[in-house]
Amino acid sequence: MPSRTFFDTNVLVYLFDADAPRKQTRAREILARSLEQEEAVVSTQVLQEFFVTVTRKLERPLTAAAAEAALQRLMALPVVQIDPEMILAAAVCSRRDRISFWDALILTTASAAGCERVLSEDLQHGRSFGTVQVVNPFRQ
Repeated sequence: MPSRTFFDTNVLVYLFDADAPRKQTRAREILARSLEQEEAVVSTQVLQEFFVTVTRKLERPLTAAAAEAALQRLMALPVVQIDPEMILAAAVCSRRDRISFWDALILTTASAAGCERVLSEDLQHGRSFGTVQVVNPFRQ
């Protein structure tokens, strides 16, 4: 059985960032492979951040309708719903590991989903947080 991989928001945003063609291609390859192996996981936090980022923060943002269509496709993945216990665990992780609360929530959610990896360029590549290891898929 393949291991589960949690996708951080930034990896998914690159799917639609035409101003970063190398990263866009890489993100598409990674997601396609993960879909084929049925290992990709996201959270409600990632879906929310994704919508805001692709509609407001890209150089060439998506229309709301296009972003909604993308959200619908991403919602076909296993989605972890964040609960109060995860929020508290993220607060503890944030303090203990001296990382942002939002990054800690990503790690906590990934762990709760049984993921072995978090794909992200926001955290330190190769660093492990409990049973979850951070992998920067864009690292040379």
